[in-house]
Amino acid sequence: MNLSMRWLGDYVKLDVTPKEFCSAMTMSGSKVEAFEEEKKRLEGFVVGKILSKRVHENADALFVCSVDMGGEEPVQIVTNAKNVKEGDFVPVATIGTTVTEGNQSMKIKAAKVRGVESRGMFCGLETLGLTQNDFPYADPESVFVLQEECKAGQDVASALGVDDVSVEFEITSNRPDCLSVIGLAREASATFNVPLTVNKPEFTGSDEDITKTLTVEIQNKEKCTRYCAGLVRNVKIAPSPRWMRERLRASGVRPINNLVDITNYVMLEYGQPMHAFDLRFVKGGKICIRNAQNGEKITTLDGIERELTDKMLIIADSEKPIAVAGIMGGEYSGIMEDTVDVVFESAYFEPVQVRQTSKKLGMRTDASARYEKGLDETSMPVTLARALQLVQELGAGEPVGTTIDENYSNPIPNHIPFDSKWINAFLGADIPESDMVKYLESLEIKVENDECIAPSFRIDLARPADIAEEVARIYGYNNLPSTVITGVAKAQLTPEQKFTRTIEETAVSVGCDGILTYSFTSPKAFDKINLPENSPLRNATTITNPLGEDTSVMRTTTIPSMLDILAFNYSKRNPKAWLYEVSKEYHPTEPDKLPTEPQVLTIGLYGSDADFFLLKGMVETVFDKCGVSGVNYIRPEKSDEKNAFHPNRSAEVYAGETYLGIMGEIHPDVLKTYGIGVRAYVAKIQIPELFSVANNEITYKPLPKFPAMTRDISLVCDETIPVGELETAISQAVGKSLEKIELFDVYQGEQIAKGKKSVSFSIIMRNAEETMTAEQADSAMKRVLKALTKLGANIRE
Repeated sequence: MNLSMRWLGDYVKLDVTPKEFCSAMTMSGSKVEAFEEEKKRLEGFVVGKILSKRVHENADALFVCSVDMGGEEPVQIVTNAKNVKEGDFVPVATIGTTVTEGNQSMKIKAAKVRGVESRGMFCGLETLGLTQNDFPYADPESVFVLQEECKAGQDVASALGVDDVSVEFEITSNRPDCLSVIGLAREASATFNVPLTVNKPEFTGSDEDITKTLTVEIQNKEKCTRYCAGLVRNVKIAPSPRWMRERLRASGVRPINNLVDITNYVMLEYGQPMHAFDLRFVKGGKICIRNAQNGEKITTLDGIERELTDKMLIIADSEKPIAVAGIMGGEYSGIMEDTVDVVFESAYFEPVQVRQTSKKLGMRTDASARYEKGLDETSMPVTLARALQLVQELGAGEPVGTTIDENYSNPIPNHIPFDSKWINAFLGADIPESDMVKYLESLEIKVENDECIAPSFRIDLARPADIAEEVARIYGYNNLPSTVITGVAKAQLTPEQKFTRTIEETAVSVGCDGILTYSFTSPKAFDKINLPENSPLRNATTITNPLGEDTSVMRTTTIPSMLDILAFNYSKRNPKAWLYEVSKEYHPTEPDKLPTEPQVLTIGLYGSDADFFLLKGMVETVFDKCGVSGVNYIRPEKSDEKNAFHPNRSAEVYAGETYLGIMGEIHPDVLKTYGIGVRAYVAKIQIPELFSVANNEITYKPLPKFPAMTRDISLVCDETIPVGELETAISQAVGKSLEKIELFDVYQGEQIAKGKKSVSFSIIMRNAEETMTAEQADSAMKRVLKALTKLGANIRE
């Protein structure tokens, strides 16, 4: 919503700068996005009066003009404009001014044109950022000759009225009343504690009875609860007066003609969309608000033929649809140059219906944007009277004194309990009750018998918290003390949230940067990571209204998302990327039911110092911080995602029998698909399973009282046997006296047979109850050798 500060001045008188206004309005709840001072873009442009004009001595197509620009001496300017003459007032870009025409910008300098000095440039509408809609009398192809009252040397902005301040507001969907000048004036009145002046619109019409010319019937009284209509005879289509054009321009609306501008003006002023029908095209003099018939068609004002359904509300005459209710009029319903009689409409259409119709037809208009948020059901007669008042004031026609008001609405004001003590407790403040009442009444909220009565235009007020918000924003959010909310249990993280936070903090501590990726992806992502055709992970939840093919399903694996980000960084020549993300996957369950949404930790790396063991160290650090022990790493067998990884440089991760995830180097074919030209590594750990095996309790363990026994063992086994299997066998064989196993050597070479490897472990044993004897240690080692022999591992000779 763009607000003209000059227009606002009709309702509230403020003595503040634009910055002060924007700051105060934002603090009171009406967020300002930006403001623009129109005159800023016309700095350096002044009014010049042409004193004389002669043909250039060296060019017949050029003219040399002597121009009075308010200085002591006239200024000489060379131009090719044929439409200017002696005595004309024209806009002049002075020396040093930057002018823009189309995509070209240039700075005006003193120069010689065919040997004659020129110190400025005459300007047309385009150079000033204006159009013929702003000044209908101007020739858009030539220099702009001013017909406004002005004097030589006056700045162009003030001469043309292009010196308003336009403030852009971000209006939230629950405050449709602020999509209007009067709505924002109410907010400004309360914010600055100044009076609000809104006069009741009045007009003097003829004695004609409108019902003899026009009838209105509402068939769907649920979707249209009120419809008001007025009639104007003998309309005179002409440009709007300058003051109206200025306000429309500052509000971001293009002036067209007086009748159309009146409907736009009233919409901006009151927030109530209006429409004007040419009475000639309202067949039978009948307006009927009904549901369309399936297959019924209408060509709207934008020239597009649209097919309607019986779920859509339309405005029809006795033969055909003439408008889509609340969205846009029909092709022949608009105002034309030969229009004589006009019907003005002001109606209430149910918001959800307008939104659904707008979406189905692919039409988004200023009117639909307002209707779909909900309007004040009592405002229709007022806005209709305002439109007819403007018609009369502008001499645009002869209003008929009677109007039609088909009213089936029954607006009941919301009555909300008012308790100043509760409000203070809720806000953590100590605001006197009398001040609260003053703040609320400044917003036209009546306080009677411990109740607040919401005005009809405040459809957002429904509960005590809403009243507390109104008090807080007018009192000033910045004036509220910093306090702890009383009467409410102290908020705290759940164990799962604490666990997730520990994971994120640990990922950061090992050097990873956090990323955030979309939850939806493309089905092609499954092919990019070589997911098997029969994998259940391909059974993804389909999005009903996707943004596009690339975001049409909910992801069932986060690996493609991480690879996308690694590929993006690689494409930008980032030499190193260590990334992590805690996010969700979406696994379908039963038809027509929501999918499960397990959280996963995904880590991705590439760079000169990245390898499998660095990734494994990061994952193990996470496990250690989360209190997860007894983790095993085995060759990928279970996971459908194993095809995304290098077969000999990856592992599935288990804690006992619990599957935790998969990690390793990405397969070269997958790297090529993603355009990653270096080795990359990814780990995906399932957080719910990790949480189920975590032990967050810290148990005190005293220092050992008895010495340890250490035995070293070197084995020869097949190179395909994982070291983890050997460690598991040793651990089970030694039993509870085992304190630690350390792998200290793996060797393959000339002294070992081909296809074999040498593996050396240091086994540390300790008895917590007594000193372990050599016999006990030797007995344990015999059990170890027996277990290893079953795996095909023998003592190295």
